[in-house]
Amino acid sequence: MTDTIVAAPVRRSVTVRADPARAFQAFVGNIGRWWPRSHAIGGKPLVDAVLEPKIGGRWYEVGEDGSTCEWGKVLAYEPPGRLVLAWQIDADWRYDPDLITEVEVLFVPDGEGTRVELEHRNIERFGARAAAVAEMLGSDGGWTLILGLYAESTAA
Repeated sequence: MTDTIVAAPVRRSVTVRADPARAFQAFVGNIGRWWPRSHAIGGKPLVDAVLEPKIGGRWYEVGEDGSTCEWGKVLAYEPPGRLVLAWQIDADWRYDPDLITEVEVLFVPDGEGTRVELEHRNIERFGARAAAVAEMLGSDGGWTLILGLYAESTAA
């Protein structure tokens, strides 16, 4: 008998003072402004992060030497309410075209702002390292930091 490990999704949310359309645009179109420079995998200092706004669009980093390193691709692009990204970064923080976990981001009207709900799922696809990866993604230096920087960027 084989045991299957099912890891719980990592869920984080933040409320921003912007309507859903502006919040969505700030997430997609301005990702290079708020993505933490420390969160790069390409081996060169990160100068930009890019999310191409269409289904099948690339999600990648640009290094200071102009090199690019893939992070994944856009699986669903439904402005202003929903975005789903393929996270194709393995447990060693390298791009792996054969690995797909999903990052779904919802932009939900909330009073005069928008609640941005992020779910990183299919973490069991990291295999034996799923629990360790989930812990890193859910840590203060993971999606919590990333969404915090995003929220700060929408306030400007």
